[in-house]
Amino acid sequence: MVSVAHSPDADDLFMYYAIVFGWVDSSLGQKFSNVALDIQTLNEATMKGTYDVSAISFGAYPFVSDDFALLKTGVSFGQGYGPKLIKKKTTHLKKDFKVALSGRHTTNAIIFSLEYPQAKIVYKNFLEIEAAVLSGEVDAGVLIHESILNFNPELEVEREIWDVWCEQAGTQMPLPLGGMALRRSIPLNKAIDVETTLTKAVQVAVKNKKTLSKMLMERGVIRVSEKELDTYLNLYANNDSISLNQDQKKGIDKLFELGFKAGIYERLLKCEDYFIPTEYKEIRNS
Repeated sequence: MVSVAHSPDADDLFMYYAIVFGWVDSSLGQKFSNVALDIQTLNEATMKGTYDVSAISFGAYPFVSDDFALLKTGVSFGQGYGPKLIKKKTTHLKKDFKVALSGRHTTNAIIFSLEYPQAKIVYKNFLEIEAAVLSGEVDAGVLIHESILNFNPELEVEREIWDVWCEQAGTQMPLPLGGMALRRSIPLNKAIDVETTLTKAVQVAVKNKKTLSKMLMERGVIRVSEKELDTYLNLYANNDSISLNQDQKKGIDKLFELGFKAGIYERLLKCEDYFIPTEYKEIRNS
């Protein structure tokens, strides 16, 4: 049984549930189990090696690269959009403002820390951030997942993390938010099969978007309305989620570069060196 962990947000559920519903099978007959947890919990669980496959913030990957390979599928990027730094409309932010972020190793936290080095950061489950801002526990917070679509009218967007990313990166390349990582101890032929199966799941999901979305809504696992779900999936679960393209790879490498230069990562990684070597299957079958 291959254990797969993903976040409870709509795009991860959407990209995985073709397997749950039996629309996609492993060619090797491998079976999958799944669990849904918030992204920082998944980042920390991956650092402990808890699951065979896990969704992970791209910002967290350098910390687990020795033990986990980076998958090319099930990816979420921002392109002109992304997490939002929000505050009350009546609040003026000082340089050392107190902010709630969704986890130390999330991509948005890393980008935020590069732009706002004097901010006082507290970490919370992403579902608790809006309430923390409204209550005055913190001055501001970074909303992620579906929260970016519908938040309290007392709040306003102070800054788009997309804009911060473009300034830090020096260009408008895709903003790497989340991907998937696979335990390196899994035999290579099985690892390739897992990635192939997950890729097919995303392909099938995107192709059958209306049907799958309706089934997820009926089961009550989605936290937003049908209209918001459609909007959210158009942003984060689409044709660009099926397999990494060259622009997305450049975005990942730029994130790793920024983190390395800031002293967050011990060494500079290039994502191309950390994918599963699928050419093994081609050689074996030739």
